[in-house]
Amino acid sequence: MSKISKEEVNQIAALARLNLTDSDIEKYQKELSGILDYIDQISKVDTKNIEPAAQVTGLTDVVRKDIKNPSDLNRDEIFANVPDKKDGYIKVKSVLE
Repeated sequence: MSKISKEEVNQIAALARLNLTDSDIEKYQKELSGILDYIDQISKVDTKNIEPAAQVTGLTDVVRKDIKNPSDLNRDEIFANVPDKKDGYIKVKSVLE
């Protein structure tokens, strides 16, 4: 079992700007030691024949080109359903002040 000293816990706490009590130091000493033990256990696993994987589900991004396509609607059809228009533009409420 990797044992982290109280000084190491205090140094980590100082870097994180935490004020720890003596009971906190003992608690984190055990927890951090447990984490390091777990990492040590994982590092012993043989991964020699395993390919690295950045994406485990096999999904890929579906991206289309941003191409301008002509519309079947003409200007009059579009403006027929517009509640407010001005000078040939659709008028909308301001979203920024």
